[in-house]
Amino acid sequence: MFAPGIVSTKIAIPARLIQFGMRIRRMSIIEEGPEPQVRMANLACVGSFAVNGVAELHSKLLVEGLFREFAELWPERFNNKTNGVTQRRWLAACNPGLVELISEKIGTEWKTELTRLSGLAELADDPGFHERWREVKIANKQRLADDIEARTGVNVPTNMMFDVQVKRIHEYKRQLLNVLHAIHLYDRIRRGDGDALVPRMILIGGKAAPGYVMAKAIIKCINNVARVINSDPAMAGRVRLIFYPDYNVSAMEKICPAAELSEQISTAGKEASGTGNMKFMMNGALTIGTYDGANIEIMEAVGEENFFLFGLRAEEVNELRPHYSPQQCIDHSNDLQAVMHLLESGYFNAREPGIFDNIINALKSPSDPWMTLADFSSYIDAQQRVNEAWHYKHAWTRMSILNTACSGFFSTDRAMQQYNNEIWKLEPIPVGE
Repeated sequence: MFAPGIVSTKIAIPARLIQFGMRIRRMSIIEEGPEPQVRMANLACVGSFAVNGVAELHSKLLVEGLFREFAELWPERFNNKTNGVTQRRWLAACNPGLVELISEKIGTEWKTELTRLSGLAELADDPGFHERWREVKIANKQRLADDIEARTGVNVPTNMMFDVQVKRIHEYKRQLLNVLHAIHLYDRIRRGDGDALVPRMILIGGKAAPGYVMAKAIIKCINNVARVINSDPAMAGRVRLIFYPDYNVSAMEKICPAAELSEQISTAGKEASGTGNMKFMMNGALTIGTYDGANIEIMEAVGEENFFLFGLRAEEVNELRPHYSPQQCIDHSNDLQAVMHLLESGYFNAREPGIFDNIINALKSPSDPWMTLADFSSYIDAQQRVNEAWHYKHAWTRMSILNTACSGFFSTDRAMQQYNNEIWKLEPIPVGE
């Protein structure tokens, strides 16, 4: 019964209005709720006249994911600016031996016009140039080996492949995948299956954020595994695992010229760009990496035949995520079973029982966002291709030269010029005025 004069009505709100309201709510600068918060990313989109990612994939993921609705509203604001590094520090200053060789062959203009390095491609099959290229690399390796021995007491022969991963310690960068490979090599040699393996020094360096407990556990794991491997007489001259203490930019100036294999193994879709990958490429290291960040553009520049690609792509990661089963990955790989057995048995932490339980549980969790075990078998296959390529010195040196020759795009000079041409619109000031 209704009071006189009151009419009961039901108003049907069109679905499109409901969707519009939800869209406005998602794009709001203030997140609603009991404790309203400022959404800084939304604020940045609203307040900026240009929004860019720092690699082609990164920019694509921003437009299709995080900022999709803003990109639909203001498509003209969104663009890409792939990162770069300065060749004047990351080649000219840190690798004087290579600088001398390059400048002798193609002149010095590459220091301000990095694309000039493309001239090295003409020397990629020159035996004499190969010999001198390798001499420079060996000298750089000896300098780093001396530094490692002084810091850690571990002797590293220069006939070993210098396999390097130096960057911030983070689960998405997957230093753990690298450690699993080191354990795999150790296990193969122990089982008598290591005769075809090239001697390899795996160098990992980086720092963890002060409150990042898992990252610190990863550092502890690397050091424990290294202690076991490096103290085993059967591993001498065959495999070494080094955690570089107190890694910093100055250390990178020694590490970068000596590296022969650059580990860029992040979960696809998680690395915005990366710049270490560019520094290593510029100094002639070959890359083993996922289809992620600037790895994609590096591979496109040098050619897939000169790049060791592995792993799921970003879209495949997203498709697999709801059904991801690390246990299935373990069950389908004898190699991974052996590695996980060593980890879970306490082989690397006999006096510290349970210390790596959090790492093991994270690796085996179906909700592991980094999906490390999903890429293990593909990574091992790619490392086998690395192993095979290393046996052919001419082919390896050729790939090394081509990596340097094709690195011209990855200069901060190009990146800043793009920013200026397309966003800043500043007038250049001639030098000396």
